[in-house]
Amino acid sequence: MSFNVALSGLNAAQKDLDVTSNNIANVNTTGFKESRAEFVDVYASSLLSSGKTKVGDGVLTSEVAQQFHQGSIKFTNNSLDLAITGNGFFATVPELGSQETSYTRAGEFKLNNNNFIVNSQGDHLLGFDVGSDGSSTSVSLSTAKPIRIPTSSGAPELTSTVDIRMNLPAGDSYITGSPTNFDPTDTLTYNNSTSITVFDSLGDSHVMTYYFMKADPTTNPNEWVVATAVDDVMVAVNDPANTAGNIVGTAAGSPLAPAGVQGARLLFDASGDFQSFVPAAGITTVALGTPGAGVLTNGSNQAQTITIDFNLDPAGPNPNEPTQFASSFEVTSLEQNGLPVGRLTGIDIGPDGLVQASFSNGTSQPLSRIALVSFANDQGLTQVGSTSWKSSILSGEPLAGEAGSGTYGTINSSALEQSNVNLTNELIDLISAQRNFQANSRALEVSNALNQNILQIR
Repeated sequence: MSFNVALSGLNAAQKDLDVTSNNIANVNTTGFKESRAEFVDVYASSLLSSGKTKVGDGVLTSEVAQQFHQGSIKFTNNSLDLAITGNGFFATVPELGSQETSYTRAGEFKLNNNNFIVNSQGDHLLGFDVGSDGSSTSVSLSTAKPIRIPTSSGAPELTSTVDIRMNLPAGDSYITGSPTNFDPTDTLTYNNSTSITVFDSLGDSHVMTYYFMKADPTTNPNEWVVATAVDDVMVAVNDPANTAGNIVGTAAGSPLAPAGVQGARLLFDASGDFQSFVPAAGITTVALGTPGAGVLTNGSNQAQTITIDFNLDPAGPNPNEPTQFASSFEVTSLEQNGLPVGRLTGIDIGPDGLVQASFSNGTSQPLSRIALVSFANDQGLTQVGSTSWKSSILSGEPLAGEAGSGTYGTINSSALEQSNVNLTNELIDLISAQRNFQANSRALEVSNALNQNILQIR
């Protein structure tokens, strides 16, 4: 009997050594959770045996239980490195369309050749669909999908409105012959100018320039003429009522501004405040595809028009009007609403798991929200290797949710959760398991010697 008891102790000590060695081997494994060998004594008796004199029958390994306490956080420079602070697991699938979900705390993610977020084994990270405001449309694990990062922000947007606010210098001198001698290539034929980049329906960029000329003081000393060009091609300023504006001519022989191009007028009072606008009340349009303009030659939408808003509507969202004060030429606002095609420049992942892409055209787009999964009994999960687990009857059903809500932890981007193995404790346990193994070996040796003595009795 003592031989079997010592042998069970030897097996238990070996199991303790194996578990401790495995913990030490994975001390640098991201997301690894240490294990603990749990033992129970073996005691067998019958109804007729005496419990007062019964000796135990050794030891048995009850369970190798993983410990899911938090590991320390290590910060990195990769925005797709993710660490969970608190409760929860990442959900992954081995391929698109698969329902074979695995769960992990290892957040070493990257993009594959199809721009899906995957881990080192190629498993796809799952997330919830989100709306334009970033809110999740569903938090059910059955609706979670592999997260894909687009390389562009989609179709470009053509410019339809330019918002401009400025001060025109009251002290500027009238240029003799203006505006009929206006030539955009000759800076001596206009007083001031400013430019902005606009976009056509294909996302191609064009430079839109505004030229301001002081009118003849004998007619009206507080009047300015505005002419417009796109890519150095003069375009006519129109208005819906077809009200005639000033006709802006060109210097003789200028190839950039054909004679008869229509400009506009800004009128101010003696205090420098805006008084009136011709041809329309603060809103003018420029038709880029108008025959004779020749601006859109790349196959883009020839019907594109750009509304120039001088903010003359006092009831509008931006009631600021142009001014004519005795100060320098100053543009206080110059904005347009078009966008080129945007290329991916960065990925930002918030503590709530919202994945947002930034693009080169200055836009950002919410893409998905990383799904976190929890279980009633983490220790009931089945290990499958590669620092991953699968659900089992003991773990309970997986419950999905958003990071930072309820009992779910938060997600740290550019960070990794290190192994929760305490190397100092493991080295102490290693020494203890070694002494235990040696003691049981000695007990086995003594038991064997006693048996040999009994067998040699004659």
